Amino acid sequence: MPNQQKKVIFCTAGVLSFVCALGVVTALGTPFWIKATFLCKTGALLVNASGRELDKFMGEMQYGLFHGAGVRQCGLGARPFHFQFFPDLLKAIPVSMHVNVILFCTLLTLSSMLGTAFFMYNAFGKPFETLHGPLGLYLLSFISGSCGCLVMILFASEVKMHHLSEKIANYKEGTYAYKTQSEKYATSFWVVFICFFVHCLNGLLIRFAGFQFPFAKAKHAETATVAADLMY
Repeated sequence: MPNQQKKVIFCTAGVLSFVCALGVVTALGTPFWIKATFLCKTGALLVNASGRELDKFMGEMQYGLFHGAGVRQCGLGARPFHFQFFPDLLKAIPVSMHVNVILFCTLLTLSSMLGTAFFMYNAFGKPFETLHGPLGLYLLSFISGSCGCLVMILFASEVKMHHLSEKIANYKEGTYAYKTQSEKYATSFWVVFICFFVHCLNGLLIRFAGFQFPFAKAKHAETATVAADLMY
């Protein structure tokens, strides 16, 4: 492939990595990861509510990795509430899993920024055939994609398996019991998904620029060695 086309491909991949880093940093601080609705079971059972009457007992919330807000309703009007994961909800959430989500988001940001630098260096510099070259680009794209995948898996597990929305709704609510009705992944979660997709795409762009996958190159070298041994 001509040198100019390689520069265009690497610059494109570098810009995409930089946009991903900015997107993940922004997503980290926003409360737009999950939108959930929940029903006040206690109030609904007391008045035997059904149909449209349940709307008076339906609350909603949205939250991210650090904070969130919502509205509780139990037939007596709306009660807004705000919460922080640290330190308010430390006893109500799976702390280790939540911290790992934040950690992998941070690693995703750092690897995306480093990937941007490597792509630009390969576009305009003279990289060595080591970590500065195609091997480093493949490695960083793999690390970034893996971190994005782990963020989505861990966060989804925390929300669904550990009933995170329900625990938040029932936090410090001794009188009323709430049951989650619906949960939707919001903007920030899909930003991470797009970043995962972009880093997978960057791996294909590196291959399109004319550089073989590392394992394919090693396999080719091993085949050549075996062939040489057979000749002698």
